[in-house]
Amino acid sequence: MNENKKIYKALQKHLDSQAVGFPATDSGVEIRILKHIFSPLEAKIATCLDFKPEPIETVYKRAKNLVGSKQELAGILAAIEKKGGLEIRVKEDARLYCNIPLVVGMYEFQLGRLSPEFIKDFDAYTSNPKFGTAFLSTKLPQMRTIPIAKSISIKNNVSTFDEVMALLKESSDNFAVCECICRSKKQLQGKSCKVTNRTQTCLAVGDMALTAIRNGMGRQIGLDEAVSILEKNQQEGLILQPSNTQKAEFICSCCGCCCGMLRIHKSIPKPLDFWASNFYAVVDTNSCNGCGICEKKCQVGAVKLSEKTRQAGIDLNRCVGCGICVAACPQNAVTLKKKAQETKPPVTREDLYDIIMDKKKGKLGQLKITGKLLLDAVTTGQTHLLR
Repeated sequence: MNENKKIYKALQKHLDSQAVGFPATDSGVEIRILKHIFSPLEAKIATCLDFKPEPIETVYKRAKNLVGSKQELAGILAAIEKKGGLEIRVKEDARLYCNIPLVVGMYEFQLGRLSPEFIKDFDAYTSNPKFGTAFLSTKLPQMRTIPIAKSISIKNNVSTFDEVMALLKESSDNFAVCECICRSKKQLQGKSCKVTNRTQTCLAVGDMALTAIRNGMGRQIGLDEAVSILEKNQQEGLILQPSNTQKAEFICSCCGCCCGMLRIHKSIPKPLDFWASNFYAVVDTNSCNGCGICEKKCQVGAVKLSEKTRQAGIDLNRCVGCGICVAACPQNAVTLKKKAQETKPPVTREDLYDIIMDKKKGKLGQLKITGKLLLDAVTTGQTHLLR
C-alpha cells in the first residue's frame, strides 16, 4: 500500500469510528470519495477531529506535528470546510470544528462541486450493502418525516416538533435556502424531477445555515421567505424531512424520484422499522371512489389501488405519514392518524449523535440487520429487493 493510500485509509477508519460511520468496501470506492474532497495533508488533519465540535486549541494538540501554528491549522480547516469535508460551528464568537458524516454532511456540502466522477463513486458507494447496513444500523435516523400542514387538523394534537411552521419559527433566527443536492445530481445525470422544476427547495437552519452562507452554498433569507418556500414545496407535493431533532438544523423537501433517503426507503422491505414518523394515513373506504390520485401522488409507494375493490389501501410498512395523499384526495377520503406512541426526537444534533454513538452497533449488530432485511424481504414477498 503506497503512502497516500495509507493516509486515506486512516481517514476512512477514523470516520468509521465516528457516530454514523464510513465503512470500507472491497472495491475501495470510499477512498476515491475521500480523495475528491481531501488532499493528503487535509486527510491527515481530518483524523484529528471528532464528531463533537471542539475549539482550535483542542484540535491543535492532536495536529501540531502536521502544522506550524494554530493559525495555519485554522486556515487549513477553513479550506476543508469550503470543500465540504468538515463543519465549523460558531458559539459565542468561538469557532468549533468537527467531522461530519458522508450523509447527512459531506455529500450535501458538495453543492457547486459535483462532478460526473464524484457522482459515479457516490452512487457506487451508497449502493453497496456495507454502506447500507451501517447507515441503517444507527439507533436513531438522522432525518424524520413530518406531515404537510394541509393534512393535519386540531384533533391530531400535533406537537410543535412535528408541525413545520412551529418548528421553523422556534428553531433559529438564521435561515438559508439551498439547491437540493439530489435534484442537482439528477440534472447532471440528464434526468429531471417528476414533481417540481424548482431546485432551491431545501432550508438550512441555525449553525447549518451559517455554514451554507459562509461557503456560498446557500442564500441567506428571512423567516417570511422561508415560510413561503415551504408553503410552495407542500403545494407541489414534496415530503418534509427535517433533521431528527426538536431544534431543526435543516428542512429538506423531498421527492421519490430524486431523494437519496427515499431511494433507501424504497429499496428495503420494511422501511418504517428504520424511519422516524409519528403519523400514518388511513383510507375511509365508504368515501374512496378509486380515482387513484393518492397512488400517483405518493412518493414512497405506500398507496395502492385494489384490483378487486378499486379502492386505495395503505401499506403501513411504507407509509411515512407525510400527508401528501390527504391533501390530494378530492373526496376527503384519506386522513392522518397519530401513532399510539409518539416518538420525541432529541433536542439538538449533539444529542442525536451522542445517542447514535452510545448505541452504535458492531459487526454482530450489523449482521443482524442484514439478516432482518433478508427475512423481511421473504416474509413480505419482496424478494426482488434482494437483487
